[in-house]
Amino acid sequence: MGARLGLGLAALGRPGYLNVGHGAELGEDRSVDALRARTFEVLDFAYAAGVRDFDVARSYGRGEEFLGEWLRAHNPSGVHVSSKWGYVYTAGWQVDHDPPEVKHHDLATFQRQLNESRENLGEWLGLYQIHSATPESGVLADDALLSAMQETDLPLGVSVSGVSQAETIDAALATGLFDAVQATWNLHERAAEDALARAAARGLEVIVKEGLANGRLADRDDVALAAALAQPWATVVLSGAASVDVLRSNLRAREASPPDDLDALVEDSEAYWSRRAALAWN
Repeated sequence: MGARLGLGLAALGRPGYLNVGHGAELGEDRSVDALRARTFEVLDFAYAAGVRDFDVARSYGRGEEFLGEWLRAHNPSGVHVSSKWGYVYTAGWQVDHDPPEVKHHDLATFQRQLNESRENLGEWLGLYQIHSATPESGVLADDALLSAMQETDLPLGVSVSGVSQAETIDAALATGLFDAVQATWNLHERAAEDALARAAARGLEVIVKEGLANGRLADRDDVALAAALAQPWATVVLSGAASVDVLRSNLRAREASPPDDLDALVEDSEAYWSRRAALAWN
């Protein structure tokens, strides 16, 4: 069985995000009530279309809150819910607040955010991930923190980002603690794929994020996501759609063929991440 298409809520739970065209996709009304209604609409459509994997994070504004409310209202069967801890949302519902989120990979933040995630998601929380682990954060070398994560009895994951994705994945594998890894892979940035193959070979679930390179590949979304779905190590490929129309287009990837030449659009990894860092929240 091949990879599944899932839905990430990074662009739905807050009024600003760094996806190209995010502001146009959301439209004028970005109030809490408007984004709650939009999130429910997108979740309804996704579930009706067979999507069963939903990914969120503490730093996605009210993303966990919205998803939890939808789950309790519908009690859907067969869903897989993952969330992440380690970033604190600081934008205060502003679009371009600087910074919009701040990384905190310490024990106190983990304990607080775990309680918040459980309050929002309850029994639906099926995978809890470190949000954007890097060698610099030291999170994978913090024995007290890793022990506290193990004591939750939740399946554990680690998400990675930046030029050190492969290094961080291998460090996570060395701990033997994780059930899943989430990483950026797309037609522009493929540096992590060998490490992701190693993770899959060890039995970890592999979740692909940013398959459309934060909107840079939106004009070819079906083949770009199809390329990710075709990777033999992939378990779930996330759509970051913030509207039904965009999700409908993304879902075509399930029937599309990946491009013949996967190397045609590859960028230097450092250049890719520098360009991503320069994207404006909108």
